[in-house]
Amino acid sequence: LQKELKSINWNQVDEYPSFGQCDSLSNAKANQACFFDYLTQLIQARLGGDTLSLIYPDLDSINLKITILPNATFTFEPQVPDTIAYNKVFIDSIFKARLVGFPKVNPAIKRGLPVKTQFVLPIVLHEINR
Repeated sequence: LQKELKSINWNQVDEYPSFGQCDSLSNAKANQACFFDYLTQLIQARLGGDTLSLIYPDLDSINLKITILPNATFTFEPQVPDTIAYNKVFIDSIFKARLVGFPKVNPAIKRGLPVKTQFVLPIVLHEINR
């Protein structure tokens, strides 16, 4: 058992999270790309009406730490560079208000079980508001 546990790479999943429209893809890399492309489109569409780039003109993009839990729920945590003075509560509230009600996601799978995954997705703000 100890040998088996040591041989498992706990930093990688067997299957990435997936949305329903990506499940038909048989190639794991294509499924992963579909997931990230669709998630990026969803987030950018929901942030399209906000004024983050007007309030913070030096903030052209923001990294968004995304966690997908085994029960298929999302959490989002904006990560703004320390070089920009900003109101964290304000930015967090915009993301919290806009990023709700996502389509059903299938969580990542490791050894046949759903697992928590985290990743950072860059979101371009100036292109959203153009």
